[in-house]
Amino acid sequence: MKNRVVVVDDNANNLMLEKDLLEVAGFEVFEAMNGADSIAMIRKEKPDVIIMDVRLPDMNGTEVVKILRQDKDTSDIPVVFVTASVLEKERREIIAILNSGYISKPIDTRTFAKEISKFIK
Repeated sequence: MKNRVVVVDDNANNLMLEKDLLEVAGFEVFEAMNGADSIAMIRKEKPDVIIMDVRLPDMNGTEVVKILRQDKDTSDIPVVFVTASVLEKERREIIAILNSGYISKPIDTRTFAKEISKFIK
C-alpha cells in the first residue's frame, strides 16, 4: 500500500514539483493550495504525512496544524513544514508543534522524498 501525503502550497510550481517527486517515489499525493482546503482534504484523506507551506493566502500553516491537532482523527499525523523564509517567531512556532519537522526551500530534489519518508511512522 502506498504512503499517502497531502501537500499544501499556494505556489502552483512548488506544488507540482513536490507532487511529482513524491509520486515518482511511490507516494499517493493529494494537494491543496490554502489552509481551509487543506483542512478539509486532510480530514477526508487521513494521510500518513502532511507537507505544509508556512505562508498561505488564508491563514498561516502553523494555524492549520494547530486546528488539526485539536481533532482526534488528525492530531497525530506528522507534519513537515516546507518554506523559503521563516522568521524567528515562526521557527519557534514550528519547533513547538509536536510531531513536526522543517525543510528549507529550495528543496533538494534528489533527497526530498527520502526526507519526507523519515517522518512516516
